[in-house]
Amino acid sequence: MPTSLEPALFDRVEEGLKDVIDPELGVNIVDLGLVYDLTWDDENDALIISMTLTSAGCPLTDVIEEQTAQSLDGIVERFRINWVWMPPWGPERITDDGRDMMRAIGFSI
Repeated sequence: MPTSLEPALFDRVEEGLKDVIDPELGVNIVDLGLVYDLTWDDENDALIISMTLTSAGCPLTDVIEEQTAQSLDGIVERFRINWVWMPPWGPERITDDGRDMMRAIGFSI
């Protein structure tokens, strides 16, 4: 049964995940609003990252999983990505920082 992360661990994980850059948009997955939830799986002693992609057909899940492993090295020993498609991602989920980053690379958002 997943449980909530302690606030300090949540912050460390979220900060680490900001190093995971969406290969298509060039902005991190946190500020894009792709991370829906972070929980802990007590049974398997692992972080569960519930997240989505900007499109269900994105061929780059392996790249994101590899970047996630690198970004969480030293923060958690094990993690699992739970790919979620509902609710679908939309630009309204992008943070203000994410919008600034997208504007800086030429997106009009």
